[in-house]
Amino acid sequence: MRFTTYSKYTGHFLESLNLQELLDKLADFLLQSGFAGGPYYHPFWGEFGGDEAPDSLEALKEAILRKLLEMGHVTPEMLQALGEDPNAEGARQLAELLDDIVRQLIEEGYLATEQVPQLPSEGQPVTGPGSVGKGAARSVQFNLTQKGLDFLGYKTLKHLLGAVGKSSFGAHDTAELSTGVEAEASSKPYEFGDTLNLDVPATLKKAIERQGLGVPIELDYGDLHVHQAEYRSSCATVLMLDCSHSMILYGEDRFTPAKKVALALAHLIRTQYPGDTLRVVLFHDSAEEIPLAQLARAQVGPYHTNTSEGLRLARRILLAQKTDMRQIIMITDGKPSAMTVSPGRIYKNSLGLDPAILKETYREVAMCRRSGIQINTFMLARDYALVEFVKKVSELCRGKAYFTSTVTLGQYIMMDFLRRKVRRVQ
Repeated sequence: MRFTTYSKYTGHFLESLNLQELLDKLADFLLQSGFAGGPYYHPFWGEFGGDEAPDSLEALKEAILRKLLEMGHVTPEMLQALGEDPNAEGARQLAELLDDIVRQLIEEGYLATEQVPQLPSEGQPVTGPGSVGKGAARSVQFNLTQKGLDFLGYKTLKHLLGAVGKSSFGAHDTAELSTGVEAEASSKPYEFGDTLNLDVPATLKKAIERQGLGVPIELDYGDLHVHQAEYRSSCATVLMLDCSHSMILYGEDRFTPAKKVALALAHLIRTQYPGDTLRVVLFHDSAEEIPLAQLARAQVGPYHTNTSEGLRLARRILLAQKTDMRQIIMITDGKPSAMTVSPGRIYKNSLGLDPAILKETYREVAMCRRSGIQINTFMLARDYALVEFVKKVSELCRGKAYFTSTVTLGQYIMMDFLRRKVRRVQ
């Protein structure tokens, strides 16, 4: 006689864990900007930053464990019990659980890994603390994939819009009228180059007025009328991010929120403003453009703030864009403290506002204005001297200045981007 034994199905932990929710909570860790990394050394501030590689799998597992504690999936009592006996079965299961979560994130396409070759040092043990096995585990690094970046951009955008309130999407509104498929105004006589979206009743009426009622109706070129729609304008945006040392000093990470805003803007432009472009420029001792896909790994270093070089590079990028509108969104927390004297030569002065550096910076701001480029500055500090500097920049380029914090930075930028009414640049 055959017997079948049934047992209670408990399921796997991953079946009840929302990976996307976990990934959203890991955003600050995945986009960290060197606030917990390093070390960096500066001749004035000294060494800052830690020794742990922030992009190793070991660091990722520690971050996942902390988030599981915050989410209530793992309790402090469970960790305390496991800590009393690291060789217990529960500790092994917890290690396997963390491995499974990392593996699932990789299989879902949010993360990718790469092996960094490391040679064992002389006399290094094979097992135990400081062993070859532990070193090999730390040498495996991870990075966000395009899917992971897009997901974090979407979640950040959702959080920001939730904080801002209801915002209607669409292309940038202007005061101009054009001929399009969507009729939003009265029709007009057809002109060469218009979209041939005929207003049939107006066309027939014009023909009848010209030749009288009769059959057949002969249409002439002057009879043609087309529908008008509101002119939709495209915009090229360069996001200038300050990655000088001050962005992670004084006990606050100011660079990671800026990166999150950049990802949210990229997702918004890709999904709602397909005619727009977004480019990212990092400025420090000098300036360089980075692909959006590399933004997650960008970090702050022991640099000064070469604002003029950043504006110069942003202006060159925007002038190459064939769009109606061009704008620079500059996020910074400090005064300009460096300028490029000649190729390869940088003049630096961290003490106060140097008149020579200010003059060069204002010159680049004026060049942007003459090129039809608007500069919107988001300042993460409120020192009197910096306030005056930002006011001067806004006055020169007729742009906007926002004095904000890391908490409200994203809300200010999204409100400025979504709610502003812009005119077509003639």
